[in-house]
Amino acid sequence: MSASAGDFVTPGTSVVVDDGLILGDGVISTESGALASLSGKLVQENGIISIQISGSTANLPKIGDVVIGQVNRLNAKTAEIRILHIEDKEGGHRTIPALKLFADIYVTDFVDRYIPSAGDAMRSRDIVRAKITQFEPMLKASTREDPELGVLYAICPPCGEILEKSDLLPDFNVSCPRCDYSGYRVLSSGFGHGYSIPEGSDVTSLNRPGERWSSEAEKILGHDGVRPYLSPLADFRRGINHEIPASVSKMRDNNRSGGQRREMHKTTCTMCSSATQVPFKPTPGKPIRCRDCMNKVNDGTATKEELSAEREVLKSARAKSAEYSGVKLFVGSISWDANEDDLRKLFSTYGELKEVHIAKDRETGKSRGFAFIKFSNLKEGQKAVKELNGFEFHGRKISVQESNESRGSSNQNRSRRKK
Repeated sequence: MSASAGDFVTPGTSVVVDDGLILGDGVISTESGALASLSGKLVQENGIISIQISGSTANLPKIGDVVIGQVNRLNAKTAEIRILHIEDKEGGHRTIPALKLFADIYVTDFVDRYIPSAGDAMRSRDIVRAKITQFEPMLKASTREDPELGVLYAICPPCGEILEKSDLLPDFNVSCPRCDYSGYRVLSSGFGHGYSIPEGSDVTSLNRPGERWSSEAEKILGHDGVRPYLSPLADFRRGINHEIPASVSKMRDNNRSGGQRREMHKTTCTMCSSATQVPFKPTPGKPIRCRDCMNKVNDGTATKEELSAEREVLKSARAKSAEYSGVKLFVGSISWDANEDDLRKLFSTYGELKEVHIAKDRETGKSRGFAFIKFSNLKEGQKAVKELNGFEFHGRKISVQESNESRGSSNQNRSRRKK
C-alpha cells in the first residue's frame, strides 16, 4: 500500500509522488518507485514531498547546499571532511545522520590550479566551506565554484598556532606568526574572519588560479600521493629532508610502475543509453547511470517518462539475463536405485545440463531421495518442470520444481520466514 501526504511512514514504505513534485528529505527514488528512507510524517509543501521527523526535519545535506566541515582524513587524491553545519538551513547545526556525515573533495575540485595531492592544499583539522555536488552513492563536495568556498581556518602543523594569510613567498599563501612555517591552502574569502565574510574580502589572487608552480615548489609537492608522504611537509616531525622508510619507498616504487589499479568496466547508462564506465562489474537489471542522470535523479528533476523508460530497460535486461543464466531444479521422490547417469539421461532430452547432483547421506553414502539439476537455459529448464513433474521414474512419481536458489536470496528468505 502506498502512502501519500499526511500519512506516517517508515523506511521502505512506497510513496505516491504526483507529477511535478520534487523529492525532498527522507524520500528517495528507486527502480520500483519512490520510497521512504526515514520514519515520520509525509508532508507536501511548495512542490516538495518530504518526511518530517517528530519535532524537526532530517538534517541531511542536499546537492547545492553549502556546508562547513573539518578535514578528517587526507588521501592521495581526496580530502575527506566531516560535516559540522549546513548553512542557510533551519536546524543546519544539528547532528547529521552517520551515512551522510562525511564528504569527499577531489583535488580537481579544490581550485583552478594543478594540485598533485590533497595534502598540498589542505591539512587535517582545517575548517572549510564547501558546496555539495553529489549525494549518491556517496557525498562529494567542491571548493572550486565560488570565492567564498575554501579553507576558513587552519593551524600551523609544527607548532599549532593559527595561520595567517601571506603573499611574501611565491606559491605560498599562509604563514605562521610563531615559527618559520609557510604553506599553501585553498583559501576562502572568509579566511581569518570566521563564518561571516566582510564586504570586499577577496583572496582569489592568493590562491593563484591557473598559475604554474615554481621549480622550488615542485620539489616539495606530493606527486606520489602516498600517505604519510602526501608531501615532505606532511610529516613535520622529521622535516623536509629525512630518510624515507624502506617499506614506504617500496610502495612509492610500485606506484610509479603502475601498481594495482581499479578496473573500470565499460557499460551504458540505463536512463539515457550513453556510454559510461563504472569501477565494478555491472549487474544486469540493476540501474547504472552516468553522472548527469544520477544528478537528475538525486535532484528530483528526472521526468516521469525517463524513469518509466528506464524501468522498461531494466525489466528487459533482467528477463534476458534470467534466460541465459540458467535455472536450478529440485527433484524429489527419487527411487533409491536411481543414479545420476539415469537422471542425466532423462533430463538431457530437454536441453543442456550444467550439473546433476544426488544428495547422499554423509555416513552411509546412500541416496537421500532428492537431487539438484541445473539447466543452461531458463526456458529449457521450465519445460522440463512442466513435463516431468509427476513423471514415473524407476517406479516412483518424481516431483520437479524450480529450486529457491535459482531465484536468488529474496526467495530463500521468504521460504525461511514461512517455516
